[in-house]
Order: sequence, then structure tokens, then C-alpha cells
Amino acid sequence: MVALGFLITLEIAARRYGQPGPIANQVKALIFAPKPGPLYGGMALMMTVLPWRQRFIAAGAAIGIDLAFLLARWACDAKMNDGHSFGTGALWVMLGYAVIAVTRRTGRERVVLLKGVGLGLLLVAGRKTGDTWLLITSKTRPAVLDQYVATADHALGNPSWLVGRIVKATSPISTHLLHLVYGQLAAAAVVVALYQLRNVAVERRFPSHHLVRTFLVIGLLGPGVYMLFPVVGPVFAYGPGASGTGGVHWAMANLWPDMPPPINTPHPIPYDEITPRNCMPSLHTAWAVAIFVHSRGAPRVLRFAGTFWLIATLAATLGFGYHYGVDLVAGVVFALTIEAALRSLDRGWDRPGIQLVIYGATVFAALLVSYRWLPMEMARNPGIFGPLLILAMTSVVYGYARTAKLREPTVTPARQPELQLESL
Repeated sequence: MVALGFLITLEIAARRYGQPGPIANQVKALIFAPKPGPLYGGMALMMTVLPWRQRFIAAGAAIGIDLAFLLARWACDAKMNDGHSFGTGALWVMLGYAVIAVTRRTGRERVVLLKGVGLGLLLVAGRKTGDTWLLITSKTRPAVLDQYVATADHALGNPSWLVGRIVKATSPISTHLLHLVYGQLAAAAVVVALYQLRNVAVERRFPSHHLVRTFLVIGLLGPGVYMLFPVVGPVFAYGPGASGTGGVHWAMANLWPDMPPPINTPHPIPYDEITPRNCMPSLHTAWAVAIFVHSRGAPRVLRFAGTFWLIATLAATLGFGYHYGVDLVAGVVFALTIEAALRSLDRGWDRPGIQLVIYGATVFAALLVSYRWLPMEMARNPGIFGPLLILAMTSVVYGYARTAKLREPTVTPARQPELQLESL
């Protein structure tokens, strides 16, 4: 009910600005071709509750429905959404299994199937909700705080400018690879989540905590910080950049990535009503950190993939000029604090868990306050504030690793009986 109320609220807010909200976009996807990735990813999560035979049937039905819609759209010469022609079938299959759960299942089987459908639809709704949030940030925050963040970023040596020049020098190989990683973050999350949920069909129950929960909570809370700290990013605030995109007409100067911005007293600057204010914190970094954390208990190939995705995502967010370095520091703290809270909610609020959540939230708040009120001091004293920022982030990382290790179950070896000499 809380999720439904939240979606209705966003729908009303989007309608005020003349745009369809997440519910309308979801209903629209039943007929018009949506982006296929989230829908088929959601269906893959739903299929974790199904036996293998039903998984093949569900996948075949989704593809068959999409082919039928494709032929109908082709016959009617219907306009495709950015060239997308698949995805509707996956949504119809998920809704179909919701009907089956209500009408043909009872007891535990009904609950498990409804949870699977809900998990798949939540992944899709999360994407639609994020799009609506971005629209709201651009409409309700006419001024952005990029000058504050860019000034504070001098404490870290302006990493976006450094990585941006590296990506520009190694283009097009680096740009193609990083674009793939950056755009397919949700697909990587689905792969890790499928591994975590691999036993649901057999055990008929979900694990108490998994990656999808963290992903959704990060996406739910992150845009709220966007509203408090609106930032558009270096490529938009400081020029078109190497990719040829960005806020050319609204940029303060065409500096990125060739020349770092000068150290001047920052102030809010007006920006357009189109570009999302989605930089502080870096949610791509937060999601990549969540994938890295949840892949630690997986096989070696997934652990390597989680590490690669984290490193490549950090490189992409900086190299494409989408984020400042201080955004990434805040994103790491944000992700680990949420992960710690969810794990404490699952395993019980013990003292180490409570302390870690309070400490992580305090560090995150201190970062935002320092970016807003101390940027000049940070820029003028990089030898002091740069290490302090890294130390603050590292302390949260260490606290999370230490708390997670304390909560790991310890297995004590069974005591072997002592050999007794038989009496002769």
C-alpha cells in the first residue's frame, strides 16, 4: 500500500507538469513498444519462483506476444519508441501470472508466486519512478549548485577532468566499453540477483535479503537528496565535453575536460527545465557498490564481474563528465549506509549495526554540509580536505566490512573423540 501510494503521488506530480507518471507509462507499455531491458529483466526475476518447464513456457509466451505485437505495429505502420519493438510480451506474462496466482493458486504457492510477480514489477516500476523523479527535479529546481561541488572537487584534484581527458585520448575504444557498462548496470544487477534467488523455486521461499531490495531503496531515497542538492554535472555545467553533448547554451564556460574551473566564490546558477539534477550523490556509484557487495558471496566469475563493473562504472561516471569526484565519495557512503540498514533490519538491530547506520548517515550529512558551506576552504587546502574526504569514506567502508565480518556465522569444527588405549 505504501508503494502504491508513492506511485500515485508521483503520478499526480508528473501530471502537474504535463507529463505521464510511472503508472501511466506502465499501462502504456501494455500496447506501445517499451524499452525491453527492464521488462525482460523483471520477468527473469519473476521466473525464479517457477520450475524449469514453466520458465520455458513463460519465455516462449513473452516472445510470441512480442512477435504478434511487432507484426501488428508493422501492419499499422505504428511509430516505434526509439526503435524498441520488444518488451510488451514480458509485461503481459507477468500480469498473467499475477492472475494465475490469485485464481489458480492457494496458500504458500500463491504467496510465493505473487512475491515473484511483485519483484519483477517493482524492478520495472523502479525504472519508471526514476524517470518521473528526474522530471520533477528539472522542473522544481531552477538553480543548480554545480559551482559549489566543482569548487569542493579541487580537494580531490578534479578527477572528472583527469579521467575525462584519459577517456578522450583513448576514444573510441574506451567510450564504447564504458557506455556499455554504464548503460547496462541494471542488467548486471539482474545477473547477481538471479544467482541470489536461484534456489527460490526449490525452497519455495525468498532469501531474507538480496540485491533487488538494496537497488530499490537506493533508487527510492536517492532522488530525495537530488531535491536537496541539485547538481547537473561537469559536462552540462562546464561545456559540451568530449562526447559532444551537454548544456551548451546553459553552461557557465566550455572548460570540461580540458581546463579545471577556477577557484571563485560559488553561487547557485540558473539552468534549463530539461536536464535532470541527478548528480549528488552518484546513484550509479551507489548501485555499482551494491552489486560489488552482493557479488562477494558468489562464484569467482561473478566476483570478478562485480569488481570490474564497479571500477568501470566509476571510470564512466567521471570520464563522461556525468559526475564530480565528490559525488562518488558521497555515493559510496550512501550505498553502504543503506546496505547496513537493510541487513540490520533483516538480522536484528544489534549494537554494531545501529552504530554503523548512525555513523554512515552522519558522515553522509557531513559531506553534503561541507560541499555546500565549505567549498572554498576545501579548494584552498586540498592537502587537508582531500585526505579527510578519502578517510571519511574509507572509515565507512571499514566499518561496514568489520560489521559484516562480525555477523558472519562461525563454524566450529566438531571435536574429535580422544583415542583410548584398550586394556590388555
